[in-house]
Amino acid sequence: MPISPNQGSTGGGTTVTITGSNLGGATAVHFGSKLATITANTPTSVTVTSPSGSGVVQVVVTTPGGNSNPLNFYYVGAPFKAALSDTSGPLVGGNVITITGSGLSTATAVHFGPNTATPTVVSDGVITVTVPAGAAVGSVGVSVTTAGGTNNGFTYTYVDVPTVTAFTPASGPASGGTAVTITGTSLSSTQSVTFGGQSAPFVVISDTTITAVAPPTLDGAPGPANITVTNTAGSATAATPFQYLASPGI
Repeated sequence: MPISPNQGSTGGGTTVTITGSNLGGATAVHFGSKLATITANTPTSVTVTSPSGSGVVQVVVTTPGGNSNPLNFYYVGAPFKAALSDTSGPLVGGNVITITGSGLSTATAVHFGPNTATPTVVSDGVITVTVPAGAAVGSVGVSVTTAGGTNNGFTYTYVDVPTVTAFTPASGPASGGTAVTITGTSLSSTQSVTFGGQSAPFVVISDTTITAVAPPTLDGAPGPANITVTNTAGSATAATPFQYLASPGI
């Protein structure tokens, strides 16, 4: 006499179907010492809503003909999420993140706001999931659904690819040190700014403005250097390069 599913939330509420023979007219279904609510019954099946419980219990169907042989049902606690490997990513989705915690071995879905993705279970403490596309830039709640229930508590931020529309001043000495104001869009999640491939310290002012300090050129020589801004969604390079100038000589 199979039981499907054979596991469910400790809080109860799982729809369970028990199949076999001579099950018509079932008067009770016990999950351990607790009664389940019968919602459907035929000669070959009984469908019930599981009561709350914990651990492993025996499920027994009672009919006018007697009691069935017992079947094991496993109560599963709600999942616990400890961390997301990445808390932001591109609006188009497609990046894979890792969720760690406990009670994740029965995970069937990960919800990013209104969108749902199917995870890959690595172990009871680790799942991976491909982030679905977001509806708009901004933060959404992340929840994991398992046989034990759904657990919330994390947020994930969708970001757009940055743009660089302008910067000022347009030039500075090859020795570096010039404070450059960069304007564009989707700059609040900036992760790095480079001048000709050289990392530059930066400060985010707003989603449309950051300031960076031009680093010195590698060889100390003047010349053009592309300004590139990168966030979790991608990179953008200014249309014109920053000009490193030669120092005066006397």
